[in-house]
Amino acid sequence: MLRFISFGSGSSGNCYFLYTGSDGLMIDAGVGIRTLKKHFRDYGLSLTQVHQLFITHDHADHIKCVGSISHELHLPVYATSTVHQGIDRNYCVSRKVDAADRRLIECNQSIDIGDFNVTPFMVPHDSSDNVGYMVEAEGVTCCIITDAGHITEQMGDFINKANYLVLEANHDREMLMAGPYPAHLKERISSGTGHLSNNDCAEAIAQHMSENLRHVFLCHLSEENNHPELARKTVEATLRSYGIVTGKDIQLDVLKRTMPTGIFELI
Repeated sequence: MLRFISFGSGSSGNCYFLYTGSDGLMIDAGVGIRTLKKHFRDYGLSLTQVHQLFITHDHADHIKCVGSISHELHLPVYATSTVHQGIDRNYCVSRKVDAADRRLIECNQSIDIGDFNVTPFMVPHDSSDNVGYMVEAEGVTCCIITDAGHITEQMGDFINKANYLVLEANHDREMLMAGPYPAHLKERISSGTGHLSNNDCAEAIAQHMSENLRHVFLCHLSEENNHPELARKTVEATLRSYGIVTGKDIQLDVLKRTMPTGIFELI
């Protein structure tokens, strides 16, 4: 059985874990290894279950601990060449990834690794590079899209393939525009290379989901410009306008920003 845990989803640090009975794949490394050790113990797990680490992009909240985690756990780090270069440049990454642990991936080229088949695909964001991941294991397809300025046609195709979807619902537009952020930051967040709003997220689900979509996890919520219940209600209302009822047609959960969010069985 495939299982999923989020160990943090937001500007303070992002880290997701997918695992089977014999293999484990981590996506992003924005949570410190001491914190991860505690969380793993709390769930009766061990960090030895993590066998590979994939990175979406080179912003600090996704990579600040990548070198230390990779070094201590002897993990290969999979990322595009551009993201690896961005990790090297990022001053927030105190320990860089050892040369021997670097692995290169390319968008739209699937790789088989352990129990998993992983397909990276391009996601628009104002980082050096950014990818989403479609992860297939145990007959289940999980799609992870975070830090996305807008939904491309290809991203829609991957959403359509998903049984389980982790999708950014970063901000409420009205909260963002009425909030204290300076104009240039509001423009950056709401741009086509910024972050998805709650409405953008909801429309992406409604327009691209297939009847095989079982569960959606809302990720990367802003602390200042969003609220978990607001994100949930906005998505639920939009889906309802398309005749999709959460709790009946699909399940919906909001991932916590700075804490683990359960163990979900992806069946």
